[in-house]
Amino acid sequence: MAKSLGARLRVEPGGGPVDLSAYDPHGTPGGPKDKKHGLAEIERMRPRLAALQERLFAQSAVGGDRRRVLLVLQGMDTSGKGGTVKHVVSGLNPAGLRVRAFKAPTEEERRHDFLWRVRAALPRAGEIGVFDRSHYEDVLIVRVHDMVPRSVWSRRYAAINRFERSLADSGVTVLKVFLHISPEEQRARLLERLERPDKHWKFSPTDVAERERWPDYRTAYEVALRRCSTEAAPWYVVPADRKWYRNWAVSRLLLEHLERIDPAYPQPELDVAKYRARLLAT
Repeated sequence: MAKSLGARLRVEPGGGPVDLSAYDPHGTPGGPKDKKHGLAEIERMRPRLAALQERLFAQSAVGGDRRRVLLVLQGMDTSGKGGTVKHVVSGLNPAGLRVRAFKAPTEEERRHDFLWRVRAALPRAGEIGVFDRSHYEDVLIVRVHDMVPRSVWSRRYAAINRFERSLADSGVTVLKVFLHISPEEQRARLLERLERPDKHWKFSPTDVAERERWPDYRTAYEVALRRCSTEAAPWYVVPADRKWYRNWAVSRLLLEHLERIDPAYPQPELDVAKYRARLLAT
């Protein structure tokens, strides 16, 4: 039996330290042979993804099923979190989507536990939720910039694992993807933002300052991947230097997880002949 993409990219729960230098950000593990075939496969996946999304939504709306999906996207600046959202969910029904991009917390959000704003953004039953950044910012940027004491952020790994376990127990399939980009590719993408007037709006002076902290971020990600890849919510490392592969891989992972749920149209008690006759009589 062919190995699933998830099995190839998963950070095995309970494994040893994660060394991101051992992962090739320019690689295409398990993927199509080139960009042309990758784009074609993405298009072929769209109808299947849309059909599974509709069944997931339908079995909740009519059948009362509580299952839903949460896709979490994390990665360094320019790794393509927003681009992934744009390309992967473009064929899905917006009525069954809940997309949230997490920025710096507001004053109100700071008055609550770090998971408070995340709980408020979770997908409802039957929905597919997508997080562009997530609760992991509270063990990443918070750690790198020393925003809270180590004694605070170090306890959050266990809190995150309990939180994600509770999500899984309540019917949420948690799909966590780390978009793995190389420093060379990030430099090229940042330079493009400076060289193209239509991309100036995407550039921030802080991008360069954050890039200078690359080793610190890599360490923070390695720890988060190791400590928070669990059976309930494993991490997947997706090479992100090639945009077409990144989009293909996340689409494929989402498809595999939806197929594992195997949603089905509900079968309500309905006298089809009776209502058909009434409609024809009108």
